[in-house]
Amino acid sequence: MILYLHGFTSGPQSHKAQALGQRMRELGLGDKFLAPQLPAAPADAIALAEDLIRRHGVTTVVGSSLGGYYATYLAETFDLGGVLVNPAVVAHLSLQKYIGPQTWLYTGERFDFTLEHVEQLRAIEIPLLAKPERFWLLVETGDETLDYRDAVRRYLGARQTVLAGGDHSFTRWNAVLDPIIEFAGLADSL
Repeated sequence: MILYLHGFTSGPQSHKAQALGQRMRELGLGDKFLAPQLPAAPADAIALAEDLIRRHGVTTVVGSSLGGYYATYLAETFDLGGVLVNPAVVAHLSLQKYIGPQTWLYTGERFDFTLEHVEQLRAIEIPLLAKPERFWLLVETGDETLDYRDAVRRYLGARQTVLAGGDHSFTRWNAVLDPIIEFAGLADSL
């Protein structure tokens, strides 16, 4: 079972969530894919993800940007595999500049990102990975939002795919769908 976690202000309507879900449905694995809309408050987002992990037997968490930060915490906490796509490495620092009114990209709904949310991110930081080998880092060097080198250093010891160019959206996403499914232990359907 794969749990996909979107990035800051994104949602399950994102290209990455939709493409992975579609590929899994094509392989007859649609019932093994979850991509919820995460709440704005990090503590609530983690609570939702933890509930889904417990109820659905999630084995792999795939997270993009802020979702990668969440995926790191969840994979370490629940001993799961983690696929991290251009992940936020120190989310409580990189997101401080976004304190204030924000808008969900796909729904247009507004929310306030607060200092309390930043503190909630700080509370789930994993300072040292217990098992880096449980992770697969996917980064593109052209990421205009986050410095890919921070992630490369942070996930030392993990499987790493560092691709030249691209951007924060991870432009080569469709090329890694089957390898992600394989990484999640669902390769029998490929």
